[in-house]
Amino acid sequence: MLDKTIASVDAAVADIPDGASIAVGGFGLVGIPARLIDALRAQGAGDLTIISNNLGTDGFGLGLLLEDGKISRSIGSYIGSNKEYARQYLSGELTVEFTPQGTLAERLRAGGAGIPAFYTKAGVGTQLAEGGIPTRYNTDGTIAEYSRPKEVREFNGEAYVMEEGIRADFAFVHANKADRYGNVVFSKTAQNFNPDAAKSGKVTIVQAEFVVDEISPEEIDLPGIYVDRVVEVGPQETGIENRTVSN
Repeated sequence: MLDKTIASVDAAVADIPDGASIAVGGFGLVGIPARLIDALRAQGAGDLTIISNNLGTDGFGLGLLLEDGKISRSIGSYIGSNKEYARQYLSGELTVEFTPQGTLAERLRAGGAGIPAFYTKAGVGTQLAEGGIPTRYNTDGTIAEYSRPKEVREFNGEAYVMEEGIRADFAFVHANKADRYGNVVFSKTAQNFNPDAAKSGKVTIVQAEFVVDEISPEEIDLPGIYVDRVVEVGPQETGIENRTVSN
């Protein structure tokens, strides 16, 4: 289908079922597909696996899905200042698979490229490779599940750990601009995890601040071949993650 535009964010997420895995772009508060997240929250799907650098902040983005109890598993790098994320993890409500940021980006990219696994030096000699990181707690604070050991191989005299590519059922992406063919332009640092999340999704949904008829080839950051749905949401402000006050 040439025209990939969808009339509303609600229509764009209407078919996401319980138990789906979703790769979500953004880093901190930058490039967050917040309108799609809000629409999914209203739609009601639960038992979700979210692949994202972090799960938003308290009261915003993925943090809202977390507060609603809609996320059962997180694959990401950073708990950050999200107190609800930490609480659910330590109380046994959430399974957490920690992955280094660079490795996470490559796992998403590899999944989209049809690469089932790759080797990296990140994590060699640590519990990431050897296993034993708590992935889920019991309600009494004891550990219910640990991460499993990963394959380690030697290449040219150096050790590398094997990481699996990620192919998500859906992907949520925020863009500054998109055309009706799905070609995308990101604004500045919003080009963080958004391109890799887009490539990982079997069905990739882009919320664009502006939808235009055509984008010149030299502007395109993400080609439309990776995009299935585009919905226009208007300008989106980036908030402040941590406020500090000085006298």
